[in-house]
Amino acid sequence: MAQRVHINPNQTPGYRPTPMQTYMPDPIGRRTGGPGTGHSLGGGAGLGTSSDGGPLDEVLVKVRGITNKIEELMENYSQPIKPWVPAIARGLIVVTFLEDALRIITQWGDQLWYLQKHRGFYKGFSHLFLLFNIVAMVGGSYGVIAKRFPEYAVGALLSVVVAQGLGYGLIFDMSFFLRNLSVIGGLLMVLSDSLRQNKKLFAGLPNISENDRRKYFQLAGRVLLVFLFVGFVFQGQFSIFRLLVSLVGLGACVMVAVGFKAKWSASFLVTGLSVANVFVNNWWSLHPSNPTQDFKRFDFFQTLSIVGGLLLLVNMGPGGLSMDEKKKVY
Repeated sequence: MAQRVHINPNQTPGYRPTPMQTYMPDPIGRRTGGPGTGHSLGGGAGLGTSSDGGPLDEVLVKVRGITNKIEELMENYSQPIKPWVPAIARGLIVVTFLEDALRIITQWGDQLWYLQKHRGFYKGFSHLFLLFNIVAMVGGSYGVIAKRFPEYAVGALLSVVVAQGLGYGLIFDMSFFLRNLSVIGGLLMVLSDSLRQNKKLFAGLPNISENDRRKYFQLAGRVLLVFLFVGFVFQGQFSIFRLLVSLVGLGACVMVAVGFKAKWSASFLVTGLSVANVFVNNWWSLHPSNPTQDFKRFDFFQTLSIVGGLLLLVNMGPGGLSMDEKKKVY
């Protein structure tokens, strides 16, 4: 490393310092608290900062200050319900599976007729298909709520998502596909939360620590959870209001996906989706003979499951593979 040279303008011409005088302590460093304080001459910015921050830096500082205040308010006002958030989130995540199991039971004849006449299922196979869905959804939902064998419970519910997509021919329906990606994201958040509590989960997998598996599941869950809103952005009729909502929501989705202010942005999405779900998927206001009532009810409970996944994200945080965690490190 090169030596720091100090020049004295009042020095006598021809003066040559002795070897012991070639090094002089830095008076600037002493006066401002030393090199570790991050300050330089005249109180300017030190290492890692800019002495003449532009307008963008000022905007980022203001935004960061506002979001920090919002997070503090959320933390203070959510204290009474915070112990109950994980249980509420798990219940919401599986509510679409419980509703679907009840739908199959109450519409057993119609379900069999559809599978046999429109999907070409053989008579016995259609019965087995519906029974498998009922058992897997009820058993998997119980496992998620009771925190019993979470890896098997999540696996059962994931198999239902895939089986129904193939069995009912909805795998290539974009709306169904994006919604189920978000539901899968919520299930991955359940699995990540279980990894924190069950140290023996996946003990046979080599070379990946428990903490690393949890981080990867949280990352995948965060990314998949936002696909519901992506579907909302690219579907429906264009309007100025829809454009504004899409831009704001898309910004929050990006923040959730990269893990920047993830708790704040996930809380915003929870609020927005909950309000929109009540007004858009109001299936209870339709007559039972209305053919759209069944579809709206399905969308309503599926949106509730995605809200549950976002609530788990609010409770757990974004995980190690996120911008929020990286800021703590650096």
